[in-house]
Amino acid sequence: MPIVDIEIVLKAGETLRAEWAAGLAEELGSIFASPPAGTWIKVRGLPSGQYAENGGAPDGVYPIFVRVIKSKLPSLEEMQIEVGRITGSVAQICGRPSANVHIIYEPEAKGRVAFGGKIVL
Repeated sequence: MPIVDIEIVLKAGETLRAEWAAGLAEELGSIFASPPAGTWIKVRGLPSGQYAENGGAPDGVYPIFVRVIKSKLPSLEEMQIEVGRITGSVAQICGRPSANVHIIYEPEAKGRVAFGGKIVL
């Protein structure tokens, strides 16, 4: 049941490509070994004027923030492998350097997230 929110800081004049969401769903579903309809992806764009870093963002850097919610988190060793695969896939599909892909794992969804009125167990 992974749910993945992807926010892409857009370059001037850049728009989200329709094929990104489907491509990311297939790639990440494969990484998570999800059954069909088992990985949900949401992709949003953030205009570069709405992104900043203290001291100023370096020119030409347009990061991607990936939030992952899973019912159960993998071990740190498994997570590191997963992070490498997610980073590479997101960077390739969205045309960004891997160094600009940042992943945040949310706490386990088990017992705190509901689908259709039922808590994930």
